[in-house]
Amino acid sequence: MAHLYVYSPSGAVRDRAAFRRALRRLEAAGHAVEVDPAVLASHQRFAGDDETRLAAIGRAAASGADIALTTRGGYGLTRLLPRLPYDAIAASVERGMAWVGLSDFTAMQMAVLAQRGTLTWAGPALMEDWATDTPDEITMACFDDLAQGVGEGTGWRLPLADLRAYPALAQAWHLHDAVLWGGNLSILAGLVGTPYLPAVVDGVLFLEDVGEHPYRIERLLTQLLLAGVLGRQRAILLGAFNRFTLTPHDRGFRLATVVDWLRAQLPDVPVLTGLPFGHVPTKVILPVGRRIEAVVQEREVLLFWD
Repeated sequence: MAHLYVYSPSGAVRDRAAFRRALRRLEAAGHAVEVDPAVLASHQRFAGDDETRLAAIGRAAASGADIALTTRGGYGLTRLLPRLPYDAIAASVERGMAWVGLSDFTAMQMAVLAQRGTLTWAGPALMEDWATDTPDEITMACFDDLAQGVGEGTGWRLPLADLRAYPALAQAWHLHDAVLWGGNLSILAGLVGTPYLPAVVDGVLFLEDVGEHPYRIERLLTQLLLAGVLGRQRAILLGAFNRFTLTPHDRGFRLATVVDWLRAQLPDVPVLTGLPFGHVPTKVILPVGRRIEAVVQEREVLLFWD
């Protein structure tokens, strides 16, 4: 299958038994797995100090692997952005390497896109997806498509609430030549005002987050809205927002409330939900920074890339 390089650029891996189980599953699928020597390093909450994690990223770039796969997210990449080996990462992508991850990896994805126009992939992480009791079949199939170089698109079924919000969507919605970009909402919003947030105009922005209450999700979206980021897009795709707890104080304020509010702020930008991506078992793989076409056929959303 593919030569994978597994490294830890963010949070420390604590469950070593699960780590070994995940590696065995990748190898059983036919992949040649190369493990970074500092993959299990630990410093405070991080997978090693800053120098250790920067060196791991450099080794990944120089590995010649087909795919560089993160072990997990957490936190740690944002503080490394001024010192990332941008040229080495860009050169590895030009040679054919796919950098894959989600969550905290969004910081690196946005930075390399902003600084060098380098394309990466939003997708699974080792501990999130291969260390579980039962890895998701769709996620594994999407990853295998990437490993074999045959993935050309993805799709999902729109919730009925989206069609009620946009009655004409199923009849005539087709976007051409739009840059797909995005990732974790908290990480992305934290890059506003820095040189590490891409200035994408007329793009398709996808977002997800985990452990954030709907009011905090709205606050993060408001930051992107007031910064002018959301209004410059041709569409916004919302993935999974999960692992939060509502309280009696909310009095009906929930995630659907936030979506309705966002749509009211952006009457000319469709806000579509249900994208299978985020901290959920079933996730598609998305090309970050690549130009795509987007089509709605009845209730099916289809994204196509090269």
